[in-house]
Amino acid sequence: MSVMRPVLNLWLRLTEKPYLARATTPERLRRSFEMKARLFFRAPRGTVYHASRIIHEDQGLPVLHISPARPGDGPVILYFHGGGYVFGSPHTHKAMVARLCAETGLRAVLPDYRKAPEHAFPAAIEDALAAYMAVAEHPGGVVIGGDSAGGGMALALLGEITRLGARQPAGVFAFSPLTDQTYCGDSIITNAKTDVVLPARRVDEMAGMYLQGQGAGDPRASPLRADFTGACPVWLTVGDTEILLDDTRRMAAALRGQGVEVSEHVEHDLPHVWPLFHNLLPEARVTLRDLGRWITSLSRL
Repeated sequence: MSVMRPVLNLWLRLTEKPYLARATTPERLRRSFEMKARLFFRAPRGTVYHASRIIHEDQGLPVLHISPARPGDGPVILYFHGGGYVFGSPHTHKAMVARLCAETGLRAVLPDYRKAPEHAFPAAIEDALAAYMAVAEHPGGVVIGGDSAGGGMALALLGEITRLGARQPAGVFAFSPLTDQTYCGDSIITNAKTDVVLPARRVDEMAGMYLQGQGAGDPRASPLRADFTGACPVWLTVGDTEILLDDTRRMAAALRGQGVEVSEHVEHDLPHVWPLFHNLLPEARVTLRDLGRWITSLSRL
């Protein structure tokens, strides 16, 4: 255990978790996350960003492109940021993804998908599918990733790709993914106190903002219920103190039950989506390095 892990956990417990428990509007959540990302998250030197749009629904879907200082050949990383489908943006997650790009030498694309409550389900997953179709023919293939709600979206997108018979990505990865919008995993209750970031009492509220009356059991909202027969390899990680622990455990079991190759990593006492803290936390850098090796190995399958 690094010295920074208990320090970061205590800081998150005393600051971030209470803030997420009391923030009253999506606008406040969005402003806060954007400000904290600018203050605390730093990309590797030499990272290059540029913005563009993907044509979708007669309008442009904004995307952020990331190139490492020393880009190489291989798949493009299509990454969906977390934030409960309500807040977050490519800019809140670009430093972490840039670190992964530096580890792999790969470029990344981060869509700024539509958020709730202004845009209810299934707007976000429709944007995700449009973004995938725009990069699906990349010569080196595509690796899809995401964290928290974005990790759930990455897995839901894999379900849609499989259902539609579209070209499979090379692989899919997710940090602390939200895979079940019914929130019936035991860890929602058993880890309510140990989770240092997410307040369990607000999960139904966040789901309500996103679903707005649509069925939580729809596999596009809860990929735990999707059919993944014939899908590409999947890499998952989660902390054992998170309320979403069972979302990963049950997702991994469901994927294996359908014949999908799964790499499942349950880490001890790490906060929700800890790779975001790669500037501070040695365990975050180890996770990104290990994931980078897995992504690199996909080209040899």
